[in-house]
Amino acid sequence: MLKLTAIETSRQAVWAARQKGQQSGLVPTMGALHEGHYSLIREARARCDFVAVSVFVNPAQFGPNEDITAYPRTEAADLAACESLGVDLVFVPAVESIFPPNTLTNVVVSGLTERLCGLRRPGHFTGVATVVAKLFHILPTDVAFFGEKDYQQLQIVKRMVRDLDIPIDIVACPTIREPDGLAMSSRNVLLSTDERQRAASLSHALFRTRDRVLGGERDVATLTAAIRDEIKAAGPFDVDYVEIVDDQSLEPLTTIDRSARICLAARIGTVHLIDNIGVDVPPTG
Repeated sequence: MLKLTAIETSRQAVWAARQKGQQSGLVPTMGALHEGHYSLIREARARCDFVAVSVFVNPAQFGPNEDITAYPRTEAADLAACESLGVDLVFVPAVESIFPPNTLTNVVVSGLTERLCGLRRPGHFTGVATVVAKLFHILPTDVAFFGEKDYQQLQIVKRMVRDLDIPIDIVACPTIREPDGLAMSSRNVLLSTDERQRAASLSHALFRTRDRVLGGERDVATLTAAIRDEIKAAGPFDVDYVEIVDDQSLEPLTTIDRSARICLAARIGTVHLIDNIGVDVPPTG
């Protein structure tokens, strides 16, 4: 396994694999790898001859009131995990190589970035789109793998690739959950024991809401109110949003009459958690 920090050397390694006719895949991460990331790597390994993983804590997606230094960093463990999973290349760049001084260019995916998490975190998804676009040029693989847990990010990346004609296929992989249903996240380790137990209420509310939709309830206001009540009953949370949206445009719905995504975000203690679940309903009429 190669561990590389230089942009050009990493780009050449990917091109060398592609010139051999190898199918190449990329799993972009911010490190602190867990089973959710491992599932993406395994999917890449199953589909591709050459697998690259990027490990980069992106400062551009942290707001002025968000502490980037609190984000967990476990590089040695990440590298060991990548090697055990058969990764061919791990790209671990320095911040100054990705964002040199006086960098002026950003990628803005209008519309999709201003909803859900983007409404409460201005500039966050511009930072995400910009760094992902750069990674796609530095590591020009055939395929890239993203988890549905970060559903808004997934839709933004898909749209960016489409609109900018970036020659890479995006593969969406299912959310990986703890046994109690909590969506796996690098931030989960920051939860106290009590907070960790209460955090499971987020996924429980989502699953119960999906069951209600499949049982015939279609009114979004009724469904989202029930989610908020369930979260509130589990203990103190600062709920950012509970929304049910079109699963492609992310536009909020008032009635579920198409494929939809039930999305929520909440802060428990100092930890910001997001989750979502899809629901398909028969077409009206």
